[in-house]
Amino acid sequence: MGAIPTTLLFIVLVLAYQFLVQGPLTATLAKRRALTEGAMEDAQKAIADAEARTTEYAAKLRQARAEVYKVREQRVKQWNAERDAQLDLARKAAGLKVSQARAELEAEAEAARRTIQGSAGDLASQVVLAVMPVAAGGSR
Repeated sequence: MGAIPTTLLFIVLVLAYQFLVQGPLTATLAKRRALTEGAMEDAQKAIADAEARTTEYAAKLRQARAEVYKVREQRVKQWNAERDAQLDLARKAAGLKVSQARAELEAEAEAARRTIQGSAGDLASQVVLAVMPVAAGGSR
């Protein structure tokens, strides 16, 4: 019979432990687990959002690079066209100068021919006089 009060005391202690310690401890652990799982879910969502943004930024970066490349190509084409136009103008100007120089040279050559033809008669008579002595019929 001495064991009955000890058994009753043990049962009271187990019930008191159940209500005072294990119940609140279990509730606190359940709450902590819920908060941890919520935080993990939030972290996974944040990681997924970051990956989506990274993909979006990479796509925008590729698009921006493509636009920059297009603009660069357009500028290069424009510069080439301007250079070609300047070269064409320079060629035309050089061609014009060459034709003018040719025309001037032709005019000078023609003038020299006329001068030579005009003085050819005088030169011929001077040659005849110089070659033929006066006694042979020269008029000197």
